[in-house]
Amino acid sequence: MRYRLVPRGAKVTKEPTQVNGRRASSTAAHTWATFSDAKASDVGAGLGFALGDGIGCIDLDGALEAGQVKPWAREILDRCPSTFVEVSQSGKGLHIFGLLPEGPGRNRRLSGEEGIEFYSVGRFIAVTGRRFGDAPSRLADLSGLVPLLV
Repeated sequence: MRYRLVPRGAKVTKEPTQVNGRRASSTAAHTWATFSDAKASDVGAGLGFALGDGIGCIDLDGALEAGQVKPWAREILDRCPSTFVEVSQSGKGLHIFGLLPEGPGRNRRLSGEEGIEFYSVGRFIAVTGRRFGDAPSRLADLSGLVPLLV
């Protein structure tokens, strides 16, 4: 799927969008597209991914400063199995993708812009494909990492 930027009050949110321009849903597979179709589309502002079917994401907001990993985020990455990690849209965060059983998500704010979120079902995430460092292009089991983050 794709996403478009939508103003909501003082904020701008990312709204899941189908390649035909209609609104998509993170819980309705019939509104999704293949990666090739989504990548080929110029609808909206970028690519998105619906989490589920065993694929989850740990989102480290504010993990980078001037391209360097902050100590709290480095601690998490050091405990992380070898899996795909990308730099977020803002350039200040990291997305750790991997295998996670479906379950409730969590959002833990640390301070200011820093926070840890993880989701494994019913959520949509904007993706960049900008691989972080030498992260592999495979997904590892993250189920042992999640309990350390709550």
